[in-house]
Amino acid sequence: MPARDLPRTANLETRTKETRIEVRVNLDGTGRSHISTGIRFFDHMISSFATHSLIDINIRARGDLRHHIVEDCAIALGKCIGMALDAREGILRFGSSFAPMDESLAFAAVDLVKRNYCVLSNFEIRRNVIEDLPKEDVAHFFRSFSNSLNCTTHIRLEYGSNDHHKIEACFKALALAMRRAMEKDPRRRVSPSSSVPSSKGVM
Repeated sequence: MPARDLPRTANLETRTKETRIEVRVNLDGTGRSHISTGIRFFDHMISSFATHSLIDINIRARGDLRHHIVEDCAIALGKCIGMALDAREGILRFGSSFAPMDESLAFAAVDLVKRNYCVLSNFEIRRNVIEDLPKEDVAHFFRSFSNSLNCTTHIRLEYGSNDHHKIEACFKALALAMRRAMEKDPRRRVSPSSSVPSSKGVM
């Protein structure tokens, strides 16, 4: 069986003096999730990300501070998805999407090549804390996730007035872009020589 036909799943557990994170993903799932971090709005955003990316995600996280929990969850989730993607052969590689959330609209574009770069554009959140999540931790999540997944990510908040909706639109746009980028490309699966979506021959 070709490696690209193997189940795209991964498990990861990380422990530091600050946090303990357990993550399990199935890239070819149905968007099921069980998220328990102790930060309710963060749990809601990761659950929404799972729903719209169709990645099954289980996360159990405990830690001393909210900032450490969000950061280490982003790192662990990104690494776990990267492990499940393996050599990143036979995928579309690129994905982009707009996502509306009531009056808010966000755009995200992803390149799953192994170059980490993250751009957040027009990411203007008025409140310092949204529900129980500091706004600076939201931006830090996106950057840490992109860096640990080792991919290029662009997220642009087009407009909006409700901070909750603005952030949720960004998570949903990223989820839809990831869903597209991770998708198996039947034209890449014809022969081993065409399986890598890069002119360099490696990702």
